[in-house]
Amino acid sequence: MAFASHLGPWLLGTVKNTTGTVAGTIRNMGACTVAQIDPITYTDAATTTAFVVPAGSFITNLALYQTTKFTGTSGVITIYLNGTAIAASSAITAGASGIISFTPSSDAQVAIWANVGSTDAIVTYTVGSSGTFSAGAGSLLIEYVVRNSDGSANPTARQA
Repeated sequence: MAFASHLGPWLLGTVKNTTGTVAGTIRNMGACTVAQIDPITYTDAATTTAFVVPAGSFITNLALYQTTKFTGTSGVITIYLNGTAIAASSAITAGASGIISFTPSSDAQVAIWANVGSTDAIVTYTVGSSGTFSAGAGSLLIEYVVRNSDGSANPTARQA
């Protein structure tokens, strides 16, 4: 089976609590990164729902893997979380092969990536928000670390 569900974050490692000062006795737990993928085309509706991310999650990556180059007149793809813009592509005109990466461009956007909030977050996008597209398709990828709904992960990184 390719999919599984569980409640809360999974913490992995062999040493849960620090009991010494050498490797093998120092906490080495870490949380899992998970991903969701959604198909996207240049003709998608004005605001299209792509994902629902669990409360407290930490977004680590947003990218569009193009299967058909996005081309047009200064088209921009903008990503939103619960209606707030969290990243946008540069203006796309001639089209470029490969991956379009999204990164936060303000302190407020970084804060949202660092913790999506205390309730599940709906991720949507707009295509061509600052122009038009004449072609384009691919897979939109979001990667994130699942944490508790308040953004914490237990045991904490500093637990001794």
